[in-house]
Amino acid sequence: MASARPRAKTQAERRAETRAALLDATVESLVTYGYTGTTTGRIAELAGVSRGAQTPYFRSRADLLSAAVTHLAELRLAAVRERFSGKAITVEEGLDALWEEHQGDAFDALLELWIASRTDDEMREHLVRIERDVGVAIVQESARALGPIADRPDFNDDMIYILATMRGLSMMRISHGVSDRTLNRRWTEIRERLAQVLT
Repeated sequence: MASARPRAKTQAERRAETRAALLDATVESLVTYGYTGTTTGRIAELAGVSRGAQTPYFRSRADLLSAAVTHLAELRLAAVRERFSGKAITVEEGLDALWEEHQGDAFDALLELWIASRTDDEMREHLVRIERDVGVAIVQESARALGPIADRPDFNDDMIYILATMRGLSMMRISHGVSDRTLNRRWTEIRERLAQVLT
């Protein structure tokens, strides 16, 4: 019996794949070449599409980078949700999951955009709005996973403090040249103090 032919992709599916490839390529370029080195030509090359094929999706570099902010937010939230996956976790497990969200390519790409936004009002406004939404979503996911601990009146404020601490510690890789090994050791120490904040 002959095997069934694979279903041909619809135009909408092909467009969605191309758009996702362009956004993934933008993240890759930000991590590898930095904000300045992330050009539309380089993004198209990394995505495997022509610059002409890129235009219907994103008309300019600014459009691509703005969409990348939202894309990165979606990646970060997906990673947190996958780690929590609707189950009850300990405070330490929750903190480790959030710490991991502050590592890797998504965080490094976002860092490039934060730095660039210092002198780009439009980018900064977009980042602030998205980061606020991401922060709220992460706190909500944490509350669901941590259960009764989240019933404390100051839980939301404590989580904002915790996320800010993680962000600052992660940036020490750049600001202080701290190695990953040293950073992880410091995280282990700081995690104990942050756990006390929540318990």
